[in-house]
Amino acid sequence: MNDTTQTPHRAEHPPTRTAGAERTPAPDPGSPRRRRFAPERWAAWGFLAPVTAYLVLFYAYPLYRNLDLSLRHYTVRSFVDGDAPFTGLANYREIWHDPTFLPALVHTVLFTAVSLLFQYGIGLALAVFFFQRFRLSATLRALFLVPWLLPLIVSASTWSWMLNSDSGVVNTALHAVGVDPVNWLTAPTWSLVSVIIANIWIGIPFNLVVLYSGLQTIPESLHEAASLDGANAWQRFRRVTFPLLRPVSAITLLLGLVYTLKVFDLIWIMTKGGPVDSSTTFATWSYRLGFGNLLPSFGPGAAVGNLLVIAALVFGLIYIRVQRKQASA
Repeated sequence: MNDTTQTPHRAEHPPTRTAGAERTPAPDPGSPRRRRFAPERWAAWGFLAPVTAYLVLFYAYPLYRNLDLSLRHYTVRSFVDGDAPFTGLANYREIWHDPTFLPALVHTVLFTAVSLLFQYGIGLALAVFFFQRFRLSATLRALFLVPWLLPLIVSASTWSWMLNSDSGVVNTALHAVGVDPVNWLTAPTWSLVSVIIANIWIGIPFNLVVLYSGLQTIPESLHEAASLDGANAWQRFRRVTFPLLRPVSAITLLLGLVYTLKVFDLIWIMTKGGPVDSSTTFATWSYRLGFGNLLPSFGPGAAVGNLLVIAALVFGLIYIRVQRKQASA
């Protein structure tokens, strides 16, 4: 009898774990480390990289260079050898004591304020007029965009021809009704008026388009309710339309302000800031200091340009503050 001996199964015991050999748990998908290296974050940075590079190359770096230019004594030779001594605020003191500073400041304020006032007022009136949706409304509205679409050099040259003292159509029309010719571009009294008129004509279409878009966002039911309450057209505009257009009006005026502050080519082509600085603004003065002389003054020209940047920045911050107050009210 063959006895088969069966080996008893050994009881398997889990291996003992030492204190230092514990298994590291897998990272939680919601942990900060996991989120830091998540593909979504890399994709977001990938989308932001082109915009960031564009802002740095075409906004931040030029502003830095212009600021550095205004704080140093640059000459033509300095641009070649790169040796421009640091002068601090000397360039700003120079333009402050320059006799052109005060007239240029006054002309800049007048040019900007009068242009904005008439551009916004006429643009708003045209937007309300075309919002009536009559026949040929779309066609006429498209025709009003022509001044906005034309290159500024074409618009400025056209106005220079129209306002010419000898052969301009404006003086021809004035002569036809018995009015003496006006030296629009060559008389110190009229040169600033001439460039303001041309700038108003160019800026009206922008105000028309933006304000017309704002009118389309106002519910028609509000106008109908005001009509049922007995409000006439003027009362509906004053109490319903205009208050609801305030956000659109604010951004329209801000963009118009920034654009008008930097208007250079229109004034330069029509009057070159003259005669006798009668139409000189900060924009034309900055260009003339930096590029309009045989011996350019790069530092003072950059300083004048920085004053325009500061003005635009101040009004931008005021706009942001007003918007935040309205949002929290």
